[in-house]
Amino acid sequence: MEQLNTQVLFDLFITYGLKVIIGLVLLFAGIKIAGFAEKKVVNLLHSRKELDEMLVRFLGNLARYGIIAVVVTLVLNQVGVQTASIIAVLGTVGLAIGLALQGTLSNIASGVMLMIFKPFTIGQYVETGGHSGTVKAVNLFTTELATPDNVQIIIPNNAVWGSSVVNYSYHETRRADFTLGISYNDSIEQALSTLRQVIDNEPRIHKDPEPQVVVSELADSSVNITVRIWVAASDYWPVKFDLTRRFKEEFDKAGISIPFPQQEIRLVKE
Repeated sequence: MEQLNTQVLFDLFITYGLKVIIGLVLLFAGIKIAGFAEKKVVNLLHSRKELDEMLVRFLGNLARYGIIAVVVTLVLNQVGVQTASIIAVLGTVGLAIGLALQGTLSNIASGVMLMIFKPFTIGQYVETGGHSGTVKAVNLFTTELATPDNVQIIIPNNAVWGSSVVNYSYHETRRADFTLGISYNDSIEQALSTLRQVIDNEPRIHKDPEPQVVVSELADSSVNITVRIWVAASDYWPVKFDLTRRFKEEFDKAGISIPFPQQEIRLVKE
């Protein structure tokens, strides 16, 4: 009896064990091949300079998951699972599976739409899905951003496609606005002249459109002056930071004060 059980176990191992081992080997090799194929597709498409980087990575990602899907089907066939029967069962419960995969399929469809309409490309700074950062990649299911302090943000593609996209890098130029307040006792003309001098000495500011320096508001405790300049998108923050400091320094040299809000308190004695 014991010899019979041993023979049965041996036959089961020969029949199914080897199939399982071969299936696992195929799965492992398939995953490795999928990763290798993704790299080859990306490298091959990189040779085509006219192709967008975001599209290149998306197609590489698509090739990888496509190969994995084929490998999983082959593994199931290898271990004796009838994939035709599985497909028939899936067709029967298609509605339930469709509802379960609704989010995943929506991410794939949204990724395709992002590839077609290209609201942004890799390297651009955008605000979308409640987050902002530099676009690093658009994959089959997700979009990857990096914040200015280099924190990774992963957003589902359907959240990106289903929300507005603010692309700060789309145009080559951007307008930088400044609002500076001066005291009512200071000379408006001197303040305007000081600001124009700072602008004229900054080579990164474009002459067309022409910079604007205007009195924009007579506020409660200050006369507000608005400065509007145009710069290259890549120079926006460096110029913004530099001019903010230089405006203050030149006002100090010219004896122009920048007032701050004040409150007058009166004590009434009975």
